[in-house]
Amino acid sequence: MILVDTGAWLALADRGNAYHSRCREFFRHNDEPLMTTYPVLVECVHLMFRQIGIAKTLAWVETLEAQGVGILVMGIEHLPRLTVLMRQYADLPMDLADASLVLLAEECGEGRIVSTDERDFHAYRWKNQHPFRNLLLEQV
Repeated sequence: MILVDTGAWLALADRGNAYHSRCREFFRHNDEPLMTTYPVLVECVHLMFRQIGIAKTLAWVETLEAQGVGILVMGIEHLPRLTVLMRQYADLPMDLADASLVLLAEECGEGRIVSTDERDFHAYRWKNQHPFRNLLLEQV
């Protein structure tokens, strides 16, 4: 399973994005299951509406469903860990979407991620010790 961050989805959907070609190639050749979180999806839809329009955004959402992208369902029991993470990385700062991906890594025991964020996912540690491995940046 590979985790997917907001930036990778945005770059895939927006041909004008500097990471578009890399993301397109990654998603085209990837054959492993993909997983993300609802905070990432909310952030994506909000940004995509402005960047690529409503119709293309809705088509992207339909593609996620058709491709069987997994989504972590979070509940009230996850809020304490999300808060701890956001406090721990407040100097970056860590937003809810990023905290949810760290939580997802901890829940599934997987630190491989696709992200255009070259700073934060280099600094974050899941379970406070394991680094993320950003597959998108390994393609360079």
